[in-house]
Amino acid sequence: MSRPSADLVVLGDCNPDVLVTGDDVTPSFGQQEKLVDGISLVIGGSAAITAVAAARLGLSVALAAAVGADPAGRFMLDQLSAEGVDVEAVVVRDDMPTGMTVALSRGGDRAILTALGAVASLTAADVPASLLAGARHVHASSLFLLEASLGPGLAGLFTAARAAGATTSLDTNWDPAGQWTSEHLAAAIGATDLLLPNEAEALRLSGALSLDEAVAKLTASGARLVVKLGERGALCVDGPVRHRVSLPPVIPADTTGAGDCFNAGLIAGLLDGMELPRAAALGCAAGALSTAAPGGTASAPDRTAAVKLAATASITAA
Repeated sequence: MSRPSADLVVLGDCNPDVLVTGDDVTPSFGQQEKLVDGISLVIGGSAAITAVAAARLGLSVALAAAVGADPAGRFMLDQLSAEGVDVEAVVVRDDMPTGMTVALSRGGDRAILTALGAVASLTAADVPASLLAGARHVHASSLFLLEASLGPGLAGLFTAARAAGATTSLDTNWDPAGQWTSEHLAAAIGATDLLLPNEAEALRLSGALSLDEAVAKLTASGARLVVKLGERGALCVDGPVRHRVSLPPVIPADTTGAGDCFNAGLIAGLLDGMELPRAAALGCAAGALSTAAPGGTASAPDRTAAVKLAATASITAA
């Protein structure tokens, strides 16, 4: 039986988040106990959050990732399946633990501690060719976490997907090693249609001192660029044309996964045939609404809510 085609295939990280919330979540060493507002186990990993957010927006979504054969891995598979995400391409490693993240969140800011486990074992060989051949769009998240495993083959996966008629996008996320460059990264950027960093990541990826300089460097390969600017919206760059997209500000309960939900909204808009700025407005709406509750997916919106908020966006030439 052939695998059904997917609107979106997401490649990358899949792990639970242990989310700690409160006004003061900074640990005190010396065996001191501190009370916080809440601790919860939720869907984590940028790729997994993007997949769930896209499914909430009505896309058919498949995830390619790696987890361990343990309760944490089963938790992720069960949660993703319940959200309608196809997890057949999530590899289960018998000899590795599932990756885990502890996220300390105080509303608009957070600190993140991650043990990679099986996350960093996903390779291009683990991604079924049939999955790429049936996709309308292929998105990769958290490349720096999978630099040694998926990194060498990601450009090839993008090239194969594009040859089959799909579009592609890349969100590298933060580089814990602080290197921000490699031949694998350069090849992946050169093979993608759309690069999706936030502002801090754009500056580091480009080695630039200003956003204008970063834009020039990051679009040199011909890729379109959307830079996420947090509460200030997004900057869209399509060749020589630039637009700023913004929404009325919201007061976040927790910003975990907001950028990943933005990615899902943007991709959903593009697959609907929207121009890049209007798709970015849908991304801004999905990201903003996702901050209403703790965790990356708890308040990820459905299509109706996201479209309603996106209609209030301001889109101006930049």
